[in-house]
Amino acid sequence: MEKRRFSIVNNIRIYYISIMVEKMRAKNRREEINLGKWHLHELEAVITRASQIHRMNRKIDFISRQFLGTPYVEGTLVGNETTHELLVINLSGVDCFTFIDYVEALRLSNSFSEFKKNLIHIRYKSGIIAFDHRNHFFTDWSVFNKDHIEDVTIKVGGTYAKSTNKVLNEKENGTTYLPGIAPVERTVHYIPTSALNEAGMKKLKTGDYIGIYIDRPGLDVTHVGVIIKGKGATYLRHASSFPECMKVVDQEFKGYMVGKAGYLVLRPKKVSK
Repeated sequence: MEKRRFSIVNNIRIYYISIMVEKMRAKNRREEINLGKWHLHELEAVITRASQIHRMNRKIDFISRQFLGTPYVEGTLVGNETTHELLVINLSGVDCFTFIDYVEALRLSNSFSEFKKNLIHIRYKSGIIAFDHRNHFFTDWSVFNKDHIEDVTIKVGGTYAKSTNKVLNEKENGTTYLPGIAPVERTVHYIPTSALNEAGMKKLKTGDYIGIYIDRPGLDVTHVGVIIKGKGATYLRHASSFPECMKVVDQEFKGYMVGKAGYLVLRPKKVSK
C-alpha cells in the first residue's frame, strides 16, 4: 500500500515537473516559423525578384500574387493576455490581417532576415514582441507605421469621406474585445459604400491596403485586403473566410462592397533603402 502511494505521489510530481518544464520551454522559445509551400532558398528568390521591381504598385501585386490560393486559417499568431507572445511567420495559412502583414514586410525587404525584422516592426509597436504591443487594429498601421504607410482615405474620398470618433477595443457595454489591451480613443476616417462611384474607384491604386469599415463601437474594420487593378476592373485581393473561398482570392471590389458600410484606404509610401 505504501509503495503504491509513493508511486502515485511520484507520478503526480513528475507530471507537474513536466508541465513546468514545458512552460519554461515555451517562455524561452521566441519564434515559430512555417514557410508553407516554400523552401528558404525559394522564398529568398521571391524576395530578390520583388526587390528588383521598382514600381511600388507592381511590386505589391507581384508579392501578394504569390499568396493566391493560400488557405485561410484563423488564429495562427501565438500570444494573449496570459500566453507568452511568439514571433510567428506562418506562410502555410493566413487570415486577412497576417496576409497584409507579410505582404508589407516583404515589400520592404531584400532578404529573409530583413523580412523578419520588418515584420516585427510592422506587427508590433516599437518592435517589441508582446501581445500588448501588437497592432491589433487596422488604423494602428497609420499611427505606428507612419514611416511607410499613409492614411489617404480623405484624399481618395474627397467630400464623401466621413470621420467618426471611436474608443477602439471597448464594447458598448464597457467590456473589451481583447482582454489585456487598453481601449484607445481614435478618429477613424472612412468612405461610405454609397459613395463608391467611378471617380472614387479611379483614385484607388494597386497596392492600396483596404479596411472594410464597421459602424459598431470599439472596432474600426472587420476585414482587410489589397487593391489590385487589372483587366478593366478593380479587385480586392484578400484572405477570404467565405465558405466558398477559404483562401486568398481576387474578388471584384465594387461587388464585394455590396452591403458593407464603407472602407478605409491606407497607402504604402516609397521608402529609401
